[in-house]
Amino acid sequence: MGWCKIMNLFICYEKCSTCKNAKKYLDKNQIKYTIRDIKQENPNYQELKNWIEKYHLEIKKLFNTSGILYREMNLSTKLKEMSDDEKIKLLATNGMLVKRPLFITDDNMYIGFKEKEWANIWKK
Repeated sequence: MGWCKIMNLFICYEKCSTCKNAKKYLDKNQIKYTIRDIKQENPNYQELKNWIEKYHLEIKKLFNTSGILYREMNLSTKLKEMSDDEKIKLLATNGMLVKRPLFITDDNMYIGFKEKEWANIWKK
């Protein structure tokens, strides 16, 4: 069985201002990453499930609660009635439901962009 290492996967939406700021930060600090457009390639069910388990994530934190689709679907109410598996399946249906950017390293997953938090990741 082969060994595969994920090296700094940056999942973003090109029209998102927060994602643009995160990308500028990564580039300015010469941090290497592989970029993936969430609109073109949404995280699938298995990826989401693996990340939630590996990084001990609270599923709710993966939802883009400020997004139009989240509000249109009335998810603030509906999520309370859903199982974890149903939530993961829902996230896998549309990248606009997923909070972004996502920055995934071997050791951690960062949801959203907070410059101070990200600066602590790469402190020398």
